[in-house]
Amino acid sequence: MALTRCAAEALEQMPRSTLFQEDLITRYDKPGPRYTSYPPATEFHDGITESDYRDWARQSNEEPIPKPLSLYFHIPFCSSICYYCACNKIITKNKDRAEPYLQDLYREIELQSDLYDRDREVRQLHWGGGTPGFLSRLQTQQLMEKIAAHFALQRGGDSDYSIELDPRVVEPGGVAQLRQLGFNRISLGVQDLDEKVQAAVNRVQSLQATSAVIDDARLHGFRSINIDLIYGLPHQTLQSFSNTLRRIIELAPDRIAMYNYAHLPHRFPPQRRIKEEDLPGSAAKLDILHSAIDQLSAAGYDYIGMDHFARPDDELSIAQHNRSLHRNFQGYSAHAQCDSIGFGVSAISQIHDNFSQNTTSLEDYHSCLDQGHLPIVRGYHSHDDDLLRRDIIQQLVCHFRLDTRLIGKTWNIDFNQYFAAELERLAVMEDDGLVKFDTDGLIVLEPGRLLVRNICIIFDRYQSASNVRGAFSRTI
Repeated sequence: MALTRCAAEALEQMPRSTLFQEDLITRYDKPGPRYTSYPPATEFHDGITESDYRDWARQSNEEPIPKPLSLYFHIPFCSSICYYCACNKIITKNKDRAEPYLQDLYREIELQSDLYDRDREVRQLHWGGGTPGFLSRLQTQQLMEKIAAHFALQRGGDSDYSIELDPRVVEPGGVAQLRQLGFNRISLGVQDLDEKVQAAVNRVQSLQATSAVIDDARLHGFRSINIDLIYGLPHQTLQSFSNTLRRIIELAPDRIAMYNYAHLPHRFPPQRRIKEEDLPGSAAKLDILHSAIDQLSAAGYDYIGMDHFARPDDELSIAQHNRSLHRNFQGYSAHAQCDSIGFGVSAISQIHDNFSQNTTSLEDYHSCLDQGHLPIVRGYHSHDDDLLRRDIIQQLVCHFRLDTRLIGKTWNIDFNQYFAAELERLAVMEDDGLVKFDTDGLIVLEPGRLLVRNICIIFDRYQSASNVRGAFSRTI
């Protein structure tokens, strides 16, 4: 639906955000990691075994102050396919397929819980997919009860227990049940509200369905609501997406994640159903992005980074202000320094600073657990240089600044000498107005915040090789 003339004129008159500098974005836009981990998951290899993981778990228990836990559960099922989707999912309308998968999850929960001290509280819990809404209400309750029987779940406090929901499949009473089970944050997939766009990506979803879930969540005391949007989808225009965003802003979610659609049909077969000629061109995508940033800024949302926006009173904004923000495989989090355990097919764990990933095959997942083994197939053992660079990248993507003196002291290095080559490359960005140096270190300026992935790439010693493999989406 096109904007009215008055709305279009208002859009044109909206103050322009200084985040967006088109000439710099055009010049710097290239493939790069999203830095939900460092090294990126493209560096994981099959030399990591279950034995390695068990050693890491033991070492994490033996730390002077063991970290709290973050648990992620992957529910891979969806009843229909969204053509843009790049997630690990299984498309089926057969609800019976969930039960054997849950039985395997229960086995994995038992095996994992035996590795960790029971007094390590679960500070963060997240169910993703696919869609966890594929499960029945009874199955949802049974899974949470199984988790609670084996891990130290918390009620209240600052725990962050979130779940991804597809508003199209939320049953009456479902939101109330989730709150009763302990969830306090929800993330809703919307992507776009324009009917033509929805038809082109096979995700027809009414505004009313989304609004009803949000109303229910507020009624039952969820403390944070996130909405996912995607720009760059087929048939999107500046006007159509501005209209979508206007209606989303009226719903007043606490957070909005606005992702750039990466068209990679060679990697994600469902995307082959999207016609390239229907996609907005690069200039049109930049116009959409620019306008969206202006709309969100005018509506009072803070730019957190990496496509994420939040209200000033949301815990992400507060954590960024307090310099306690963290980034992990679930995105930005106010809960730093957790050991993260992934359950289910394709799930990733980060334990004692190292990474492991489960098999993506449902059959192999079942076979491993049936034999009493964790379904780990690859991972990464971090070295000191990885940990140093991870610290740097975390500071940049979370706080838009880097305390080089503190880095030097923490890691016992001469920063300028250790990163002499990187500083030469940063000098170009400084000339372009993306960053500046002060007495404390490096500051990412407003025009550099949208390009923070490019700044991180300078400190990523794996990036050149990964780029050759075409492993990443473009940074903008």
